[in-house]
Amino acid sequence: MTVASGDRVAVVGINGGGKSTLLGVLAGTVQPELGTVRRGRGARVTFLDQIAALPKGQTVREAAGAGWETEAILDRLGMGDLLDADVATLSGGQAKRVALARALVAVDEGTESDLLILDEPTNHLDLDAITWLEDRLAGFRGGLVLVTHDRHVLDRLTTRIVELDRGTAFVHDGGYASYLDARAERQARSESAERTRRNLARAELAWLRRGAPARTRKPKADVSRALAIVEGRPQAPDRPEDLPLHDLTQTPRLGNTVIELHAVADGYGDEMLFTGLDLALDPRARLGVVGPNGSGKSTLLDLLADRRQPRRGEVVRGQTVRVGYYDQVGIDLPLDQRVRETVAGPTRQPDWTDAALLERFWFNSDAQWAPIRLLSGGERRRLQLVLVLRQAPNVLLLDEPTNDLDLDTLRSLEDLLENWRGALVVVSHDRAFLERTVEDVLVLDGKGRAGPIPGGYAAYEAHRRALQTQRPEKAPSVSGRPAAAPAPARSKGRSPSTVRFQLRRAEAEVARLQERRQALETELADVATDRTELARVGKQLATVQTELAVAEDTWLALAEEVEALGLHS
Repeated sequence: MTVASGDRVAVVGINGGGKSTLLGVLAGTVQPELGTVRRGRGARVTFLDQIAALPKGQTVREAAGAGWETEAILDRLGMGDLLDADVATLSGGQAKRVALARALVAVDEGTESDLLILDEPTNHLDLDAITWLEDRLAGFRGGLVLVTHDRHVLDRLTTRIVELDRGTAFVHDGGYASYLDARAERQARSESAERTRRNLARAELAWLRRGAPARTRKPKADVSRALAIVEGRPQAPDRPEDLPLHDLTQTPRLGNTVIELHAVADGYGDEMLFTGLDLALDPRARLGVVGPNGSGKSTLLDLLADRRQPRRGEVVRGQTVRVGYYDQVGIDLPLDQRVRETVAGPTRQPDWTDAALLERFWFNSDAQWAPIRLLSGGERRRLQLVLVLRQAPNVLLLDEPTNDLDLDTLRSLEDLLENWRGALVVVSHDRAFLERTVEDVLVLDGKGRAGPIPGGYAAYEAHRRALQTQRPEKAPSVSGRPAAAPAPARSKGRSPSTVRFQLRRAEAEVARLQERRQALETELADVATDRTELARVGKQLATVQTELAVAEDTWLALAEEVEALGLHS
């Protein structure tokens, strides 16, 4: 691959696939085992590593570089109040923001000969900072190579995408949409080749079985090999499709009372993060919590998870509540234990459901038998997510789940949450993830106030952009009286959340039956000369078509109910 001035190259692939290693090779911090890296004369490389390393004994201002431009960038990244803080006192997220500021300062007066390499630059940034970073990178004149899970950033900035997939690299010209199209086309070709391979194997198997009795020994071995091909799966499937993901995770039924906050206030020291907060989670809640860094989002999740008690107010939890909490820190993992044993736990042996769940989150059979110490940082975070889901929660709390997770894992997680049977609360700055997973938004403005934005994430995004237009130098805040998240509105019959949940399930059922119908139609064409098989498949097809008609009628009725309740945002 070649990176030239003006290029915007993104590197994508699952955790552990080599993205950070490739960036290190480009930056010169990792030496390749084979091959050559050539840099243009006068080329200057600036590298933001995934793990920030700051010089010891310096303040934030000194570590990022002197000058008013540095202070302005640090302020944009949410570090304006910590300019004189010792870097040794910073959290990991704060250190990453300082390192990002240092990288941007280094290329601030740069030329077209500069190469800027960024590994997960949007991690630990709030929405305003991500938007600002997008604008700044769009105006950068040199070459840009980045690893990011933020699909909005990929869609806006990239002109070429390098995909790393099981040791092979694919280069896609165009942005994120072009990459998805090319990947889908490659997968379709792979599936077509697999069908051809099996058809040839079936013909070979039939020929071998017709072999002369004198050749019995050799055909037996050949028959076994051919039969294994016919009955086997593709050698390297993109993802297992045996069961819907939600069938691999247990979700105990919730009662009417989930978690309620009544006039809750909390903070640290003399600073109150929010006051008078009222909140009632519905059994089908899909709540996103947004706000600038330091506004109390993680503190709110700690309250919901019963990890801390509020300074004022009351927290009520239902008796049926089982909380699964995927926080930013994660749990300590036993480094010498194998992945499959960790997921199964100490009281039982790993079974096929453990293996299937791990496969759906991109742990193949080799990775499942590997000790945890061999996993990359991103793979360990992915394993921690699997462990949370294996706890069988019915209230799922996700604190910045998109940090350190790759795009494929995010899509798997979104697929799970689409049919999640419990309540969900998400803290995230990932716009695409919020758009796909939440239906209501609670905003913490960083000034002690909290309140809902009616209309879900789309309405919040419009509200935020309107405030940016009015006061471009100030972060958006929530207007109105302090404390305001009332219990979700309910209709006389089913709650709005329940209706939306049922509509999503109906959509998924229609899609499943349509895929099943298509598969049976293909099979019907393959067995056209076999009357017995033709009758069997035809009977199955008729049943599926009847079920599909019923499912479509159900979907239409629910869609009309959604319209009547005015739930579209």
